[in-house]
Amino acid sequence: MQTSVIAGALIALAAIIGLSVWTGISEKHSKKKELSTPVAVGLLMGTVVGGSSTIGTAQLAFTYGMSAWWFTLGVGLGCLILTALFYQPVKASGAATLVGVVSDRYGHRAGTTASVLNSLGMFINILSQLLSCSAVVLVIFPDAGVIAIAAGAVVMAFYVGLGGTKGAGVVGILKTVLLYGSMAVCGAIALTRMGGVSGTLDTVSRFTLETGRHYGSLFCRGAGTDLGAGLSLILGMITTQTYMQALLAARSDRDARLSGYISSVLAPLLGIFGILVGLYMRTAVPDPETFVTRTALTEFILNYSRLPGIVGGICLGTLFLTAVGTGAGLALGISTVIDRQLIAKDRSYTRPLILIVLAAAVITASLPIGDVILRFAFMSMGLRGCTVFVPLCMALWCRRDIKENWVTASIAISSLLTFVLGVLNMTGAVVLPCDPVFFGVAASLAVMTAGLAAGDNRL
Repeated sequence: MQTSVIAGALIALAAIIGLSVWTGISEKHSKKKELSTPVAVGLLMGTVVGGSSTIGTAQLAFTYGMSAWWFTLGVGLGCLILTALFYQPVKASGAATLVGVVSDRYGHRAGTTASVLNSLGMFINILSQLLSCSAVVLVIFPDAGVIAIAAGAVVMAFYVGLGGTKGAGVVGILKTVLLYGSMAVCGAIALTRMGGVSGTLDTVSRFTLETGRHYGSLFCRGAGTDLGAGLSLILGMITTQTYMQALLAARSDRDARLSGYISSVLAPLLGIFGILVGLYMRTAVPDPETFVTRTALTEFILNYSRLPGIVGGICLGTLFLTAVGTGAGLALGISTVIDRQLIAKDRSYTRPLILIVLAAAVITASLPIGDVILRFAFMSMGLRGCTVFVPLCMALWCRRDIKENWVTASIAISSLLTFVLGVLNMTGAVVLPCDPVFFGVAASLAVMTAGLAAGDNRL
């Protein structure tokens, strides 16, 4: 069983990495850079769907039921809003990036501050991807410990240089097909084991009675927390350059809109499959209170699904490389920002910076700061959203000017407030009535409004 599982995982890894290399080489010799609808969908889904959407969703569903849907539901709503409201104005602005929209309107310092603080949000998301990678490694090699986290970082370091924009889209198609196939099979098996729809509803009711938590509610963790999680995802989708870039790289406005709308439907479906697995695993494991919840999905595939070993291995390999691909892209993005915005020398330091970023992420993820994958994912998206959302909206739709100092202050205050409150809330040092993203957005809006009121007066 172990040999066939490893063989299946290697098949999935070889297929995805091999296609990455081939498409990367092909793109260098291709004159056509615009993306068709399927490739744009592949780029968008291949980037946004990582360990948080799959392993993290199953983990949270194990403990909080339907509340775990907020990540993929938020991704879907974010894709919808990004496509319907932001794509055309950003494209019409002529700016190369979302931060560029802010920078062009309010000044270089505001743009640089946004870029650097946005990187903090991306770094936090690398933690969730590393924890997802470790969940795959630990079910195959239970004694791996911290090495399971480090293994994900090592593969990310190798993966980061593969392919280009079009290559990432083509590979994203393969990853999406493999991932949805794997998750759909797992979800169907879990649903059948629980007795179909009616049996699943009975299971949810039983968990609610046993734990006192409303497993069937989207607000199982509390309305303030779960609405904040959804808002974090929506704002993060709107304000992350990688997601907008997938639309801007499309060959036509029609292809861009189609890819965005298709992605907005696909993402929430993935979450349902993960939730079904998480619910089933709570019924199946001997002791739910001591179970390592981040391995809910991977343990299911390996030990509870009864899938043939090689098929289970392909599923595990797909999950591993999905998290690796997302983490690698984030590490590259952070390193590029630091290199261009802070170092700004003739020589590029991006590659050594990637290694430094990944090493720091391994150390941080190994600390006893909790291992709930979606906590880091929600916090990451919220940080990115608080940093850019209000200034971006003002830059696109507000005709009155705001002095650069006010915009820079808005970006810095909102980001740092969200980060500090998020860390304090995660560690239990403070108990907030709602998600920190609400405080961050409110602070950003307050400072930007003060800037509008100040007119020509400098801060």
